[in-house]
Amino acid sequence: MYVTSTGYNSEVGQTDDSPFITADGTHVFDGLVAANFLPMGTKIVFPDNFPGKVFTVHDRMNKRFSSRVDIWFPEHDQAIQWGKRTVRIQILGS
Repeated sequence: MYVTSTGYNSEVGQTDDSPFITADGTHVFDGLVAANFLPMGTKIVFPDNFPGKVFTVHDRMNKRFSSRVDIWFPEHDQAIQWGKRTVRIQILGS
């Protein structure tokens, strides 16, 4: 499946007023993604971009982004470098 992907990090301007806590109450970590079209806890991979790395849905995005995956990055520059791109994902389940 191909989706639009963007990057974000823990800044109030990109999140709400608790930037290190996700929508399901999890503290941010490497391998975290936000997606509105997948259930919380769903595991996915980006086989062409992060081979062998499993990501887990723990966050949500603005409602207007219904089929996008937002990857959490620890640094602002990493999120900017990722930018916005079309990527292939594989859904592993929960």
